[in-house]
Amino acid sequence: MPKKAKSKSKTKLPKSTRPHIPGYGLPKSKKGLLAWKWAEDRLRKSRQYWIATTRPDGRPHVMVIWALWMDGALYFSTGNKSRKAQNLAKNPYCTMCTENAAEAVVVEGKVDTENDVGLIREFLNIYTKKYEWDMSDMADDLLNLKEPVFRLRPTIAFGLAEKTFSKSATRWIFT
Repeated sequence: MPKKAKSKSKTKLPKSTRPHIPGYGLPKSKKGLLAWKWAEDRLRKSRQYWIATTRPDGRPHVMVIWALWMDGALYFSTGNKSRKAQNLAKNPYCTMCTENAAEAVVVEGKVDTENDVGLIREFLNIYTKKYEWDMSDMADDLLNLKEPVFRLRPTIAFGLAEKTFSKSATRWIFT
């Protein structure tokens, strides 16, 4: 496994609450809520991620992508002519989910484009190691900002552990 991308973010931890899902019998107390570290571990270790964007006509678009959790955000790249990139150009809000539905982390937020070349170099290095994928054909376009590296900063996230769902379902709110 490649070296972990450590969060360098100086932001405070998100507020932990219960998700609002009436009829599921969730307790009102905070006892049993999942720690944000639980979510970050899964965000960091997931290999595949699901991304949901919205087409210009309002229809949803869901696709599997590779991504990295670093600096308190999900980073990913996709060609600027891809459906995902076109959707995000029109509406920068999206949802991304980890691959394991039995221990799911669902992140909602607004995507922006990373323009820090040093951070893009770090992204390329960690991405190459994590996915054992040669990025050399794409690196120049990413580093010259001809192709995007996107960053999804969470505004809200959910942690759903199947085995303990009724006691541990958690919503994190970022301020």
